[in-house]
Amino acid sequence: MFFQNLQKVLRQNIREYGMYIALFVIMLIFAITTKGTFVSARNLSNLLNQTGYIAVLAVGMTLVIVVRHIDLSVGFLAGFIGAIAAIALKSMGWPVFLVIPMVLVLGAIAGLITALPVAQLGIPSFVASLAGWLIFRGLLQLATAGTGTIIIADTAFTAIGDGFIPDIPIKILPNMHFLTLLVGVVAIVLFVMSEISRRQKQEAYSFEVLPKDIFVLKLVFISALVGAITWVLSSYNGISWTVVIMLAVTGIYHFITTQTVLGRHIYAVGGNPDAAELSGISVKRIIYVVFGSMGMLSALSGILFAARLKSATTTAGTLFELDAIAAAYVGGVSAAGGVGRVTGSIIGALVMTSLTSGMNLMNVDISYQYIVRGAVLAAAVIFDVATRRASK
Repeated sequence: MFFQNLQKVLRQNIREYGMYIALFVIMLIFAITTKGTFVSARNLSNLLNQTGYIAVLAVGMTLVIVVRHIDLSVGFLAGFIGAIAAIALKSMGWPVFLVIPMVLVLGAIAGLITALPVAQLGIPSFVASLAGWLIFRGLLQLATAGTGTIIIADTAFTAIGDGFIPDIPIKILPNMHFLTLLVGVVAIVLFVMSEISRRQKQEAYSFEVLPKDIFVLKLVFISALVGAITWVLSSYNGISWTVVIMLAVTGIYHFITTQTVLGRHIYAVGGNPDAAELSGISVKRIIYVVFGSMGMLSALSGILFAARLKSATTTAGTLFELDAIAAAYVGGVSAAGGVGRVTGSIIGALVMTSLTSGMNLMNVDISYQYIVRGAVLAAAVIFDVATRRASK
């Protein structure tokens, strides 16, 4: 009975669970082929930090694709914003607490500018954002024209990219980051409580829920996974500020897309723009909101990348937009619009980064790495089309 229930649940929810299964299989394969190096504390910490700036972009890109558009300008916008932050810190002497909100606002304005011809003139977002790609690339080269690289010496700023949350002075376990363990325990408790509460609400309204044995398996599996990751990270330096920011962005956008009117409007526009307009939803306003949000997240990505490198360079942001688009599609967003979750985009980013990290550890040639990543992206899109056809 258990296996029948499991098979039924996987078949009905293959779109949602497929990406998690893929990530688990990829990590298991690399853990075996690298003799455990891939899942070592140091590598997992580096993997999560490398994922941060792409995951932040992927969250915004997911919403852009959900409303049936695309934004190619985000890569060099992130690089340009990183350069602006570096100039403000180094040449103008601005403090970090002023620089960060300033560049986030600039990113949002840039996103709104990209949205203007799309919303008002009906110009395809591919063309409008391609123009932005060229403009921001030129602006980045102008900003770094003097030296080619702008070194960032501000330790408070660079800690965003390579720093870790401080531990509390409690040493129950030697050589372990106790606060990271505590965060893991709290996360597991909150997850279990929220899942049980949601299940009770669904049962109260006679909604279909997972069979009890599968529901318990889900709670145990995810709790064990979170516990294992936090245990491994706590044996190194703990949770980094990059991971904190990535989780905060994911949590905020998950709440917006699942619990607010704005979120429902975004998915309504993605599902059928004409019907959404007739029902009283302003499609233009949603386009502005989504692209403005994308611009702000591009700025945040630029901050994370510049902080990690401790510099702003002429090539910063190169191919970021393609990595973000790939992460969104691998994470389950539909090319047809109206379908996609921000939590899925994080898993998609982890899948793509894990592929790169694992193949680097195996010394796979870079040319083959691109081929493998391209094949994974193609498989994700084919899977999307196949599942949509099967559901009709």
